[in-house]
Amino acid sequence: MIKFLDLKAINGQYQSEIEEQLLKVFRSGWYILGDELRSFQNNLSAFTGVKHAVGVANGLDALRLIFKAYIQSGVMQEADEVIVPANTFIASVLAISDNRLTPVFVEPDIETYNIDISKIEEKISSRTKAILLVHLYGRVVFSDELTALAKKYNLKIIEDNAQAIGAVWQGTKTGALGDVAAFSFYPGKNLGALGDAGAITTHDEQLASRVQAIANYGSSEKYIHDVMGVNSRLDEIQAAVLNVKMKYLDSENDKRRIVAGFYINEIRNKKIILPQMPQNMDEHVWHLFVVRCEHRNDLQAYLEKNGIQTLIHYPVPPHLQKAYPGYNHLQLGITEKIHREVLSLPISSVLKIEEMQKIVDVINTY
Repeated sequence: MIKFLDLKAINGQYQSEIEEQLLKVFRSGWYILGDELRSFQNNLSAFTGVKHAVGVANGLDALRLIFKAYIQSGVMQEADEVIVPANTFIASVLAISDNRLTPVFVEPDIETYNIDISKIEEKISSRTKAILLVHLYGRVVFSDELTALAKKYNLKIIEDNAQAIGAVWQGTKTGALGDVAAFSFYPGKNLGALGDAGAITTHDEQLASRVQAIANYGSSEKYIHDVMGVNSRLDEIQAAVLNVKMKYLDSENDKRRIVAGFYINEIRNKKIILPQMPQNMDEHVWHLFVVRCEHRNDLQAYLEKNGIQTLIHYPVPPHLQKAYPGYNHLQLGITEKIHREVLSLPISSVLKIEEMQKIVDVINTY
């Protein structure tokens, strides 16, 4: 069976370095808010090209804390609206509703699967305070039109950068394009920890300080709590792992681009709709390689029968989830079509050429 994602093999490439750093943390006797976290935050700031990075417990918390910080600083208030792509993973929406803000869904571009920027303005109201961009599947979404919209309506641009770390738009990396960005380092991400982990990046010093305080029980000084906070901290062990793997991230992303290029050049089955390769290769880091097929479930069963594991990202869009009954009536045709048809093929830095060839051969015979 060709695994969808072989995390053991991916992390095994750096086993000796990771084990050395884990032992170093173990022997230090300091496991929370220590040198490894400070080092990682500095590394992430430098990699992304921003002034400030704050490590937190996971990617969902990163988004939740951003909205919470904006509310506490008076930029937003309960019931304000946040534009969000309709075909995103539910975490993007949960972060909005968890802060008693209102998600407003915008359909994606069927070619890129990212939010259709041309459809945003019609959804902006007097209550709209932010646009939550999701660089879905690893492809950056940004434009001059978007920044002009944000300026025109005084909106914050928040990046959900859980899937696109290392992607570049006109010389700027994701995580530095908007006002603030959230990262997930879930083990399966392009930069994955050995457990849950997340971060935010921003040029805004006050916002970074506020997020850092909220994530640490609302405290910027021990036992002094100026705001109501939570416990969401990136621990030393995960920071140490990420410090090792970040050194290899650009190389890992380049290997993913090679796999994606191979698939796009070699898959010739007319029943399969391939993802679009951007003209600028740097704009996509291929966290997922997502094809579409009218008979997606049949294709998935065929691949499974032939020893190829695949996943569906994602079978049910947020507006049709039972968690959001107030949105179940919405008719979002493009989003629903995408969720009916998408199938993610194996892609990683450790996928062997013979495995890639088998995947292509099996798909071409479907």
